Amino acid sequence: MQASSSRLHRCLQVFAVLQWVFSFLGLAQVCLAALLLASLSRAWILVVLYLVWLYGDRDTPQAGGRRLDWVRKWAIWRHFRDYFPMSLIKTAELDPSRNYLFAFHPHGVLVTGAFCSFCTEATGFSRLFPGLKPHLLMLPCWFYLPLFRDYIMCAGLVSSNKASVAYLLSRPGGGQVAVLAVGGPLEALEAKPGALSLRIRNQKGFVKLALEHGASLVPVFSFGENDLFQQFPNPPGSWVRRVQETLQPLLTVALPLFHGRLGLLLPFRKPIHTVVGAPIPVRRSPRPSRSEVDALHALYVERLTQLFEEHKERYGIPADRHLVLT
Repeated sequence: MQASSSRLHRCLQVFAVLQWVFSFLGLAQVCLAALLLASLSRAWILVVLYLVWLYGDRDTPQAGGRRLDWVRKWAIWRHFRDYFPMSLIKTAELDPSRNYLFAFHPHGVLVTGAFCSFCTEATGFSRLFPGLKPHLLMLPCWFYLPLFRDYIMCAGLVSSNKASVAYLLSRPGGGQVAVLAVGGPLEALEAKPGALSLRIRNQKGFVKLALEHGASLVPVFSFGENDLFQQFPNPPGSWVRRVQETLQPLLTVALPLFHGRLGLLLPFRKPIHTVVGAPIPVRRSPRPSRSEVDALHALYVERLTQLFEEHKERYGIPADRHLVLT
């Protein structure tokens, strides 16, 4: 009986992960096809009404989105968490009267740890950080896709454009958390088991935004994020990498050629531990100078490195391994 229950739980975990992978890679296309088919049927009037409503709702993804707590608490997310498994680790208290910019590292292939920790309640975000509302920033292109954009906003995903971040970080009363994968799509091309490479040396836009709005910067490192998928060999300078880097600006998304278990898109069962560091207080500077940005960026990199070094051995990284900052 116990063995049967265990098999059931593992099957539910696999289903939870597969539906999530499908949501990332195929749901948008299905939504578009469904809308097209509906427009060719007797339901065309509903499509017209939806498109009219959509036009009026076009700014919502950059105005805090439309998160629904009951979606974030779906039981399926607990099975999703247990597949790997995942955990969210708090290292310092965060004042809910302030706004925060969580800088998430590494990007990984599908930003899995960030989704589970900040778009669901499976790892207990609201219990660990009462009074704070996380919003994971996603490329603006995804919010132009009908139906799909409404689904992802339910979990707290919002546009990553500057107006969206500014809206969150300027909210009076605080309590807003903008979560940004700093390395961006190109860092996904480096997401391979054991990789510790971060694109951050020239990534200073997030620091400038924090200064403009006086939002505290919080380093977040997700141990195990890069261990979920293998990638087709694409070393810098190879033809594969050149094609990927050429297409990325045109498509706005990266195209990592990845696979998981059995050569499929099912990720490996590897634990992910997302560690939220201590906040770096930031004094508001509406028009920060380059020296202010550089100084805060240097401090941020120092704190991020410190966070990694303090926790790496606990989560299976040897003492002689260090971050590679590019």
